[in-house]
Amino acid sequence: MNRSTVLTDAQVSAVVPALQTQVHRDWAPAWGSDADLTFVPSGQQPEPGAWWLVVSDDSDQAGALGYHDLTDEGLPLGKVFARSDIKAGLQWSVTASHELLEMLGDPDINLAAYVFRTASTGRLYAYEVADACEADQYGYEIDGVLVSDFVFPAWFENFRKPGSTQFDYGKHITAPFQLLPGGYIGVYDIRGGSGWHQLTAETTPAHYAMRARVGSRRERRRTPRDQWLLSTAPAR
Repeated sequence: MNRSTVLTDAQVSAVVPALQTQVHRDWAPAWGSDADLTFVPSGQQPEPGAWWLVVSDDSDQAGALGYHDLTDEGLPLGKVFARSDIKAGLQWSVTASHELLEMLGDPDINLAAYVFRTASTGRLYAYEVADACEADQYGYEIDGVLVSDFVFPAWFENFRKPGSTQFDYGKHITAPFQLLPGGYIGVYDIRGGSGWHQLTAETTPAHYAMRARVGSRRERRRTPRDQWLLSTAPAR
């Protein structure tokens, strides 16, 4: 759904076939979930029962669903903040791919992998499948459209030995829980008392995409479920 002012319907709809190819060809064999994508032009409403991927302008723009978390039926909703991406020099198509795959991998934003440290301590790693390799430089093109790299299930499996299997689609990652430059992951330290926080790749400078933007999955993971809001599908 295009609800932005910086992208036309034609620009957004032109990316949908590449996203569909990625889901069917690259994502589904690795993760076992699939989806059929349909572009909803400005002024039209999505079909009942649909999950939404909404392209809006900025993460702090409430009128563009910036503060809303679920569809009007309480179903999963992903958001792409196109103007924020453009200002930061990022490709919005990579963000769209990123959000789409993470919505398919953990639609309720409640999954995590637990890595034991001792019998009473450990760390939860959020099931965010594109954060570890999210930098545009690790993306790949499908019919001229740049899409996001993503990790495979093995990335969350601590027993895997370095180099023993494929950990991401682009074959950039060589070990479980490895973060590429520009990557990050949400973690929760058991008994730490600090709640969800973010790990980043070592020696990597902070950049705009690392911020937990209002309405993002990372922000929602830290927000009590009873504070999540239903969205509407307004015409642009």
